[in-house]
Amino acid sequence: MKKRIRKLAGRYKLIDQILITPYRSYGTPSRLYIKGRVLDNEPLKIVKDANIFKTIKTTYKQFDTFEIPDAQVDLKLEGGVEKSAVTDAEGYFVFDTEIKKNLLPYVDEEGWLDYQLYYKGPLGKKTELLEDPFTGSFLIPDPEAEFGVISDIDDTILQTGVTSFLKLRLLKNSLLTNAYDRIPLKGAAEFYQKLHKGKNGKPNNPLFYLSNSPWNLYEYLKLFLDHNHFPKGPIMLRNFRTPFDGAIKPEKPHKQKEITNILKSYPSLKFILIGDSGEHDASIYTEIAEQFPDRILAIYLRSVKHKKQMRRVRSIIDNFETTPMLMVESSHEAVEHAREHNFI
Repeated sequence: MKKRIRKLAGRYKLIDQILITPYRSYGTPSRLYIKGRVLDNEPLKIVKDANIFKTIKTTYKQFDTFEIPDAQVDLKLEGGVEKSAVTDAEGYFVFDTEIKKNLLPYVDEEGWLDYQLYYKGPLGKKTELLEDPFTGSFLIPDPEAEFGVISDIDDTILQTGVTSFLKLRLLKNSLLTNAYDRIPLKGAAEFYQKLHKGKNGKPNNPLFYLSNSPWNLYEYLKLFLDHNHFPKGPIMLRNFRTPFDGAIKPEKPHKQKEITNILKSYPSLKFILIGDSGEHDASIYTEIAEQFPDRILAIYLRSVKHKKQMRRVRSIIDNFETTPMLMVESSHEAVEHAREHNFI
């Protein structure tokens, strides 16, 4: 709190500690797409048995960030690959570039490749570098993968209450509930593991997770996915916008932009899209399927209890013929459909 007061008063200049958070991302054997953020913050600690007061404190810390802009971050990969990037005003950095090295020989059995990040920005006499180097990983899908899966998180695998009145349940679940206590929708993790292994039983079909949540909740959502045994996959969130944000609002929705980027990154790979009927997944997914008619194997939408939304989504489904599109009440229905179509 003292640091926040000093910053608001314009007296905050010294950097206390350096924390680099690399986000799980993706790439190809010859292209990098790695994102992360540099902050003057302590590492987030989400404790399993935290009481409500500790949970609120942890939630506050996720949004009480001290960004480090204009800082150089160096990236090192196996095979002698080295790149540099500079953080923006919010502390974010991105490596989005072609490389000459073939990275496939260095990935693990599920396609993940570790990398090291080195902070090269300003350091004060008392600045603590929390790690040196910081480590992260990104996914290079197996060229022999049968298909990929792109899944929404909110109300698709994690009950959020996004359609609740004034989004009150969404606020309670996201801000006041410990990540360890969040319950995944029944059967979702098992279904995703089946898709990950596909028909041949090899865990090489890539999964990508999308959410309209801000990057501030990255560690929270990553912990939820890992704790509940969902297949490891890149996580794509979005920048936190406030009513005072002067940045130009993107022309296309965040999810649509991210899905398009993934499809263009892997032009020979077909995908299954999974979402819910609560927000705009039906509209976004059908538009994507029409734009890439030969790339989308199926669309699964988990039904949510919202009459108006259900009528709208049902109308979309009834008039859509480009690719199989199924509204499901349970993971069991999706499993049966996937089995019938030889996805699993």
